[in-house]
Amino acid sequence: MSNYLVRRVLYGLLVLLGVNLITFVLFFKVNSPDDMARMALGGKRVTEQAIEQWKREKGYDLPLLINTGVQGVEQVTNTIFFQKSMPMFVGEFGSADDGRNIADEIVRRAGPSLALAVPVFVLGLLVNIVLALLLTFFRGTYLDLTGVVLCVLAMSISGLFYIIGGQFLFSKTLALVPISGYAPGEQAWRFLILPVFIGVLGGVGAGTRWYRTIFLEEINKDYVRTARSKGLSEVQVLGRHVLRNGLIPILTGSVSVIPLLFMGSLISESFFGIPGLGSYTIEAIQSQDFGVVRAMVFIGSALYLVGLILTDIAYTIADPRVRLS
Repeated sequence: MSNYLVRRVLYGLLVLLGVNLITFVLFFKVNSPDDMARMALGGKRVTEQAIEQWKREKGYDLPLLINTGVQGVEQVTNTIFFQKSMPMFVGEFGSADDGRNIADEIVRRAGPSLALAVPVFVLGLLVNIVLALLLTFFRGTYLDLTGVVLCVLAMSISGLFYIIGGQFLFSKTLALVPISGYAPGEQAWRFLILPVFIGVLGGVGAGTRWYRTIFLEEINKDYVRTARSKGLSEVQVLGRHVLRNGLIPILTGSVSVIPLLFMGSLISESFFGIPGLGSYTIEAIQSQDFGVVRAMVFIGSALYLVGLILTDIAYTIADPRVRLS
């Protein structure tokens, strides 16, 4: 296990390096440092001296990948990519274009993101499992067929429809909850209850349909027929056997998502005005703040790799027959 984890971590570092490289190349392919300077300085009518000064202050006056003007190792280290990318591996993300420390902003915004993402994840998992078990119990009936059709319809509807429809119905028409905004502390639930409900509702279709497929695969296996032959009712079979064995792929798949909860929801946070990491990323993309975008891409990639490693570990715990080597 330990050797496997070491190899996966080393592979992960190489992947992060590759992701950073692609991010840099793509971003500078679209926006040159001169374009970034003009946008930061407020328009096209800026002097070349001002542009060069901005680039020197921000560290964008160097070559992107290879510095042919120097010798030795400095050809690699004295570049934009090395000086902007390598510090992120030790948690140094620098400053945004507005001067605020990116790491401090990430820490401050992580709380609202988790306050939204964790309830959506937990409640969504429970609701989807219960509905999937219900459809499995009534498999082959009109209730099962109706449920599958509704799941497909729910999957076909854009998440924006749920958000806009929920805001119109519950906030504007019924005036039950605020339409947007966020307040820390005890009042947070008033601003989170609607986005949490919509987040769970938006994932019901895909989640229920997937879990139903998993349970249907288990329902026809030999151990289920053995349980029925012992006189167990269908409810007992589903609860004691099918659910327990079906949770292995469900939980191992869910573990990979847990680290990504930190990143928040891009769309929900933006529409509901929640000052989390998702809205922070959207704002950075709109203002073309490369420092923030670079940091969020790096953190997202790192968390995804952590999720994959945790998935492998969870699978070995759920199924002792699996050995990592």
